[in-house]
Amino acid sequence: MKLSSLLIATAVSMTLAVHAHATDRGKAYVSNQKGGVTVIDLNTYTAGADIDVQGEEPRGIAITEDGKLLVVATRENGSVSIIDTATKQVISQVKVGQNPEFVRIKGHYAFVSYEPSAKGGPPPAPGSAEAMAVAKEEADDDKEPARIGIIDLKLGKKIREITGGPETEGIEFSKDGKQLIVTNEADNTVTVHSMKTGKLLKTIHTHEYGDRPRGIKVSPDGKTYLATLEYGNKFLVMDKKFKVLRTVDTGATPYGIAYDRKGERIFVAANKAKTLEVYNAKSYEKIKDIPTGNRCWHFTFTPDDKEILLACGKSDAVMVIDTDKLEVTQQIENKKLPWGVVTYPKSMGSLDTVIK
Repeated sequence: MKLSSLLIATAVSMTLAVHAHATDRGKAYVSNQKGGVTVIDLNTYTAGADIDVQGEEPRGIAITEDGKLLVVATRENGSVSIIDTATKQVISQVKVGQNPEFVRIKGHYAFVSYEPSAKGGPPPAPGSAEAMAVAKEEADDDKEPARIGIIDLKLGKKIREITGGPETEGIEFSKDGKQLIVTNEADNTVTVHSMKTGKLLKTIHTHEYGDRPRGIKVSPDGKTYLATLEYGNKFLVMDKKFKVLRTVDTGATPYGIAYDRKGERIFVAANKAKTLEVYNAKSYEKIKDIPTGNRCWHFTFTPDDKEILLACGKSDAVMVIDTDKLEVTQQIENKKLPWGVVTYPKSMGSLDTVIK
């Protein structure tokens, strides 16, 4: 081959390689309560072989800023599995405590909520005989508070804890990184803690607005916080000082909540309404209800913001939703009870954010 032809061929090959890399849409990672983590190629929307997390009932899931480590909470053995995304192998397991659920990562630290007093299973409906019996039992008990275990991912061990309320659920960070905000289902509170010391700074009681706060999300500009109230069929709007500004009505039992990247729209997964609801982030007017499936709790945007992936556990599927059309365009089969989903590159979603 002549040198000129060789140079042309090499240039074309390099151009194609660069183009392929530039158009790579990344990967999604789905935690499945009945088995492992499913990896979805976002270029083809095909699911590869599941990652064995070496623990039962994976739920909370998070990924590091560089995409090298995946951290997954495994309920039955009270630990988190730290996974090398390149090899898809568990490199360490760290004991956290009973019933680990949410996982969030900031820097090289993972924050994991766990619930020593949780009994498992869905809560009874408010006002029901079962709910009153549970309330009486809990009144007679000293309910042990939930905690947020802090894991140093470089050391591979839990280094300290922050005490939350009973049955801590969602975890969020303030935009300046100085505060940790958690939702506490059992006592209907949102609590604000110092990231540095763990000290309780403020408690917001939600009962007058609705019970069972679950999802929690800060706006991209850091000026507003949203908390879903599962047994209020609302989400709560608070300012940056955690003053309650208003509530917004939703469909039945809202859970996962997120802003889009620009902070223009709010998305809410309403479980029993079987919809992903879309709201204007300034006026809070509803834009659309997107019909979805059964037990759809958590979702993420794709890294290019063109679609949303919604984990629908009891529909045995991950729904793919077009963010312009606001409609489901396809379903990816998943019969292992999908719980949560995150992507790399990182995206906005109910479990993660690209906010720095």
